[in-house]
Amino acid sequence: MHQHITIKDQKIFIEGCDALTLAQTYKTPLYVLSETTIREKFREIRTQFLEKHPNTIAAYASKAFLTTAFVKIVAQEGFHMDVVSGGELFTALNAQFPMERIIFHGNNKSKEELEMAVLNKVGRIVVDNTHELEVLASIAKAHQIEMNILFRITPGVNSSTHDYIATGKKDSKFGISLDDFVIMPAIETAIKAPFLNFLGFHFHVGSQIFDHTSHVVATQIALDLIKRVKADYNYDITELNTGGGFGIKYTDTCTPQSIGYFTDAIVDTIDQYCMANHLVRPKICIEPGRFIVGEAGTTLYTVGSVKDIKDLKTYVAVDGGMTDNIRPALYQAKYTALLANKPLDPAAGEVTLCGKCCESGDLLVEHLPLPKATSGDVVAVFSTGAYNYSMASHYNKHVVPAVVLVSGANAYEIVERETYEDLVRHDVIPPHLNQI
Repeated sequence: MHQHITIKDQKIFIEGCDALTLAQTYKTPLYVLSETTIREKFREIRTQFLEKHPNTIAAYASKAFLTTAFVKIVAQEGFHMDVVSGGELFTALNAQFPMERIIFHGNNKSKEELEMAVLNKVGRIVVDNTHELEVLASIAKAHQIEMNILFRITPGVNSSTHDYIATGKKDSKFGISLDDFVIMPAIETAIKAPFLNFLGFHFHVGSQIFDHTSHVVATQIALDLIKRVKADYNYDITELNTGGGFGIKYTDTCTPQSIGYFTDAIVDTIDQYCMANHLVRPKICIEPGRFIVGEAGTTLYTVGSVKDIKDLKTYVAVDGGMTDNIRPALYQAKYTALLANKPLDPAAGEVTLCGKCCESGDLLVEHLPLPKATSGDVVAVFSTGAYNYSMASHYNKHVVPAVVLVSGANAYEIVERETYEDLVRHDVIPPHLNQI
């Protein structure tokens, strides 16, 4: 159980808010975020990384969860923020986030997105491929605006995680290959480009990782490249972005580490290498996303039908599913859950918590120990802060749930629940289809 979740008088409280009251007030499905937990994660990163190690920055990976209100929290905490699309950049602009603290990622940024980034003078653009390098150089020159850039490299490191969230492998869709005939000409072009300020390199080895080995190995590979750039071009790399991917607790089988477990190993590797090879020690950046918001989230559902198949399984169906949490269907993600109105009742057996979408794979939690569930019960699924709301869809024309931020005994709606009218708001009927 997470620190912000408590049980009193047969009720689940998220911080000081009764989950059943939240469900009744804002309806279900409902995303609930603990502001205290979020800020504690920012504080952990500040204490164990930013204040402990000089010349460091930390950016929130906004793809994990992004709303205008959340951008305000990131700004208040003084962190940088990485975005991967024009939409995410627009959300940051809409919240008046400082553009100099934006890091713009993405493996296929459009010309329009790059122009948007240049005209708004974002702090850094992480160039993902040589085509993008050419397009960005042209845009920066046309507008006479110098842009700070890094290259995303593919370190060829395998991580112990699901294939769909392992991003550092040699055959990844992300990043510039380290083959000499690819990376070295790109580096030379970046160094010589008149309106590009080449800062260094970025890598990301994957997500939901509990061992720092892959981060350290990828860091060593990047350092070898930094050493070669210095030898070949007499050019000092001043920044190395080591990404994120730090694991969190979804179930009791997860063994999350503190942020310092990862960052101490990364920083020590860089410090020792640079000292031994007489290199300028670069600024070190990390980009946690799930680590900050994942455990802060709880999703509340209401039970509808219960289907008991004798000697096989029991399905407990809720009023949400893969449209508000695609992760179990996408890469077999595991969660834990309780009945919010019966949290202390003993389990009557294992059930399959399923959604209401027309897909057999719409299963939220399998083999879930649960008391006897009946229609109207409220289910609380934990650690749903990351990649749930941000990956929500309108499949089967379901509406996207509301998002509530709780702080102590106060609850604030930061995203309104969609309506059926929202689902057809952008539909257009050609004139000939209106003919009777």
